[in-house]
Amino acid sequence: MTDLSWLGLGWLGAAERDAIGLSLQVAATALAGLLPLAIVAGWVLARWRSRARIVLDVIVHLPLVMPPVVTGYLLLLAFGRKGAIGSLLDQLFGLVFAFRWTGAALAAAVMALPLVVRPIRLAFEAADPRLNQAAAGLGVAPLRAFLTITLPLALPGILAGTILGFAKCLGEFGATVTFVSNIPGETRTLSLAVQTLLSAPGGDGPALRLAMVGVVIAIGALVLAETVTQSMRRRLGLSAVPPSRPRRLA
Repeated sequence: MTDLSWLGLGWLGAAERDAIGLSLQVAATALAGLLPLAIVAGWVLARWRSRARIVLDVIVHLPLVMPPVVTGYLLLLAFGRKGAIGSLLDQLFGLVFAFRWTGAALAAAVMALPLVVRPIRLAFEAADPRLNQAAAGLGVAPLRAFLTITLPLALPGILAGTILGFAKCLGEFGATVTFVSNIPGETRTLSLAVQTLLSAPGGDGPALRLAMVGVVIAIGALVLAETVTQSMRRRLGLSAVPPSRPRRLA
């Protein structure tokens, strides 16, 4: 049983604490794998002027408009034990996604992708490219200029995307239940536990408690994302108003 007493969740039942503990594990793993890809995708979408950018833009935002069940089904076809990618990863690394918590992390990462990339892309767009041009004129290598100039300037967007993505991963349901089912102790995250409790006699009370935990996490994530973003923008000396928005005259 997952010990979450340090989070002050001792008032929840063992199964409820297990679901929250598994959700935290799934969300942290998903975000660790997703964040580097989101930073690269955000930079490409912000700086590329090629028509190929449209293809990447569609791929990134597709989980946002596609039914989550369809996303989960496609993941099952690709990353299942008999799927083209899943069977290859199983043979090479012994990595299995279908009906495992690792699959829940993969599904959560895919569904959170648009929410993580969006603020990162906006942050890269707001960073002045002339700083990189000046650095290049002084002989600074492009990778070093990116790591020392562009990336720090985009940090508010990266932090906001990270927090929003973590909250999204905690609450993911549709793609997860389709891809990895609802297995107690293995893939039953917070959202799946709420659905299970609602379908069982007398489960309304525990379901409400878990739902309230989910609401508190979601509100906390939104407030924290906005607070961190504004704080980082002030530290970096950036305007709180996006450049494209005209300022109102006093």
